[in-house]
Amino acid sequence: MSPSPAKSLLSVSAVSKAFGDHQVLRAVDLEVARGEVVAIIGASGSGKTTLLRSLNGLETPDAGVITAGDVAVDFGALAAAKPSAADRQRAALRDKSAMVFQHYHLFPHRTVLQNVTEGPIVVQKRPREEAEREAYSLLKRVGLADKADAYPHQLSGGQQQRVGIVRALALKPALLLFDEPTSALDPELVGDVLLLMRDLAAEGWTMVVVTHELQFAREVATQVAFLDAGSVLEVGPPAQVLGEPREERTRQFVRRLTHPM
Repeated sequence: MSPSPAKSLLSVSAVSKAFGDHQVLRAVDLEVARGEVVAIIGASGSGKTTLLRSLNGLETPDAGVITAGDVAVDFGALAAAKPSAADRQRAALRDKSAMVFQHYHLFPHRTVLQNVTEGPIVVQKRPREEAEREAYSLLKRVGLADKADAYPHQLSGGQQQRVGIVRALALKPALLLFDEPTSALDPELVGDVLLLMRDLAAEGWTMVVVTHELQFAREVATQVAFLDAGSVLEVGPPAQVLGEPREERTRQFVRRLTHPM
């Protein structure tokens, strides 16, 4: 399965978010062209996950504009909108993307097939037969067709994460969002998930990936954005951001991950 041929563009403009007195995002700007893979890197607490969740409407920024395809949401104006109108705008933004979570977030009481078809059937109102046919095809692609009737607790972490990716693909989103998809996996399970993500990138999927896997960012990403204390300190091609960073803070971060003590 490949992305829709329709043009997709993600634009993040001056997005800010605070939790109480803690400013998590500070006027973040980011542009993602259709077919790009953008890796977001940064230390723990730098705002990476909050930014990613904002792109999917799971977090509501205090200010700024996020545009995904033909949907633009001005979060500064959203606060003054009626709750029903605000909910519609967030839902419209969410429809443009699908999230792959760090800890899988599969429904434990539903089978693999039910997990994959939940969104297409319940949210997108697609016919069950069609949703199940496409789900089996996707599961076969990732080597899990024989696990369609299994429950999440019967799968390894790597298998659960591949189901999480299949669940996202089944929604046919314009954007795929990954929140540190390998950080909860045992080291020997990381490779299968990264290989699947490489294949998706090669097919032209538009992807935003929060990751600590610098080798993946070097080889697969078209852009790398370094977040520090809620701000995009540096963004550019991997060879520049990871190989010849302009900012001393970026150099320190890359050096620490490349040569841990």
